[in-house]
Formats: sequence, C-alpha cells, structure tokens
Amino acid sequence: MRNLAITTIAALGLSAGAALAAGAAGEVKDVAFSFEGPFGTFDQLQLQRGLQVYTESCSGCHGLKQVPIRTLADEGGPHLPADQVRAYAANLDPVMLPDFEERPREWTDHFPARSGDGMGPDLSMMAKARAGFHGPYGTGISQFINGMGGPEYIYSILTGYTGEEKEEAGTIFYENKAFPGGWIAMAPPLFDEMVEYADGSEATTSHMAEDVAAFLMWSAEPKMMARKQVGFVSVLFLGLLTVLLYLTNKRLWAPVKGKKVA
Repeated sequence: MRNLAITTIAALGLSAGAALAAGAAGEVKDVAFSFEGPFGTFDQLQLQRGLQVYTESCSGCHGLKQVPIRTLADEGGPHLPADQVRAYAANLDPVMLPDFEERPREWTDHFPARSGDGMGPDLSMMAKARAGFHGPYGTGISQFINGMGGPEYIYSILTGYTGEEKEEAGTIFYENKAFPGGWIAMAPPLFDEMVEYADGSEATTSHMAEDVAAFLMWSAEPKMMARKQVGFVSVLFLGLLTVLLYLTNKRLWAPVKGKKVA
C-alpha cells in the first residue's frame, strides 16, 4: 500500500514546475470546456455532475481540504440550494476535535482531507498545478490561446488507460497514455455507468472525466467568472481612458503643432 501511495502521489501531486514537464510528456487531449477563453463561463449542470463523480468515485482517496463546502451554493459554481449543501455536508466525514471527539461536518467547514497509506494527493488546486499545453519556449502563446491545460491533463489521465497492466516489485501498474512513462499505479477510477446522473445525462467514462475535470477547475478557481468580469470592465475602462488622453493631447497641442519656433 505504501508503494501505491507513493506512486499515486508521483502521478498526480508533483510540484507545479514538475507538472509542466509531466503535462508535456504525456498525450494530453484538447477539450472544449465551456469556461475557456475570456468570455467563457462554468456550466452549472456540469459542475453539479462533476461534484457527483468526485463524491462517488474520487473522494475516498482524494480530499478537497482547501475548498469550503458552503461555496457549492455560490453563483458561478454548482449553485446548489442551501438546504442541499447542508445535507451534503452532514453526509461527509465528521470533523475531529482536539480532544479526539467528533462532530458532524457543517457547510461552514471545508471538504475532508485524505492522508495515510493508499491515499492520493489533495485535489483542491490540482487543475492549476498541472499544465497540459505549451507554446514556444518562454512565450506562453499556446497557454494564452488554450489555457494552461490543467483540466485537460486530468481528463487525459482519467481516459488514458489502455487496459494493459503489469506487476513490478509487488505493485500493479496500469498503462496510461497521458502519464509520463506510460505506466501508473492508480487503477482506472472511472468506468461506464458507474454513476447515475440526476439530469439523465449519459454516464460514459469520457463524459464523467470531463465533468469532474471541470469541477476540479472550479475548485481551484472558484472566482474565475468574477475575475473575468473585472478584467473585461478594466479593459473597457483603459480603452476609454486611452481615447480621452489621445483627444486631450490633440486639443492641447493643436495650437502649437505646425508653428515654427523663433
């Protein structure tokens, strides 16, 4: 189990710098997520489906310790009703108190953490820690167009299994086209129809991987929509200011330009 934990951490929990190289080494697929681009937005229903996939498939081994549960009710995110968020929180692992007692988890708490043998890395910031796309060295052109590709990296890992496996030193490895080196100790976490979506969507492996990747992008960047709105307003303001400064400059210097200085 210790070997499994170490290899799983190596698969998903590297530092951001190492992640850049890892994303480049594997076969990372481009996915047209709704939140990409300067005007992209999160798909509320997709985030709700991604939360379901995370809860039923990923939460047993991966925590979201930096994500407050109450943010599930925020606009721009899954936007669940407050009573559903409270009920969801109550069904999560209880909170351990300093005196080793327990209390039910409340929606004002964070998602549970996961640690110990066999547990994987925390996924709170995984979509930002990973990178899947790279432009010419030092320019970031591809990142500007496609984004960093963190969600695409997660999607590619989840859908990159070929079905082949091997055993080395008592540990079973699974062939994965997106993972550097081609072999990963994490068993395939998704399979068709493993969840039953409340909205009736088809629960294929590809669909579930896309949904949970989008949810993990939201968990890493919950204020993305607000940030884009502020950026858009700032660009408009700077554009208007540029025009006003240009007109002011022309008006101030109009009587002077073209005249010869004695």
